[in-house]
Amino acid sequence: MPKIVDHAERRDEVMAAARRVILRDGVEGATTRAIAKEAGYSNGVLTHYFADKDDILLSALRDSHRRIANRLKDKLAGLTGLAALREVLLDNLPLDEERAAETGLEVGFWGRGLSSPALLALQREDAAELRYLVRSLLSSVAEAGEIRAAADLGEDLDDVTERLLALVDGLSAHRLLYPDRMSPERLERLILRELDRLAGR
Repeated sequence: MPKIVDHAERRDEVMAAARRVILRDGVEGATTRAIAKEAGYSNGVLTHYFADKDDILLSALRDSHRRIANRLKDKLAGLTGLAALREVLLDNLPLDEERAAETGLEVGFWGRGLSSPALLALQREDAAELRYLVRSLLSSVAEAGEIRAAADLGEDLDDVTERLLALVDGLSAHRLLYPDRMSPERLERLILRELDRLAGR
């Protein structure tokens, strides 16, 4: 009797292997041979599911973004206003092992995206969704009076959005590069302090 293969499970295993290789050896070290070896499959198995290395990398990043989006959706259930904004910003920081791995994967793709139009398009598309979410939440908290008005801040909410996202990216990169200096507690404190500043506290 022929062995029944769960193709979705096998794809997931390959993408998980790709994530591990990228985190350990970097994007350039994530060759199809290295990914196949990590997954315990032959190169032939990979070519059955993915067109090439870029297809594997793109699928791994897309899968990571999907997992993040699902987790955030669960965390935001029942939250509104400043509480929701706080959760979005904190969830995008590497405050635990899972999010540190996600951040490492994301940062690893930054350079690669500059030479891969498909990868760059995915990064920009998902970054735009996050920006839209943060900008929308800022609008709602401003209207509710939970943060100071744009005039009081001396900048418009688009600029505030960009500053918050840049702060998240910068703190995340610093956490990966300087873990002894940038503890999870310090990252969380810096983000919350920025939100307090916006609220006029």
